[in-house]
Amino acid sequence: MSIKAEVVNDSTFNIKIGERFDFSLVTEFRNTYEDLDPRVNQIDIDLSATQYMDSSALGMLLNMQKVLAERQLTYRILNTRPQIARILQISRFNKKFDIQ
Repeated sequence: MSIKAEVVNDSTFNIKIGERFDFSLVTEFRNTYEDLDPRVNQIDIDLSATQYMDSSALGMLLNMQKVLAERQLTYRILNTRPQIARILQISRFNKKFDIQ
């Protein structure tokens, strides 16, 4: 599994990332939110399976926010493993995302 995406409860878009979140997923990640349902008001990034994340993954998350900036969306990063949570904390992603 690399990425699975689905709309949940008509208003939450859930993107579940596989074991590696790196440059190899750039196109696939972008394609998940390209035609986002207009009813969606929240995007959840589920990293429960993610064991490796590099700087390109951080860039992909920021780019997603930039592309969707005209929409009123909230963003959450969920189920992070300790090493991934540390990367997000050091990168100050808690300023742009709700990290749980």
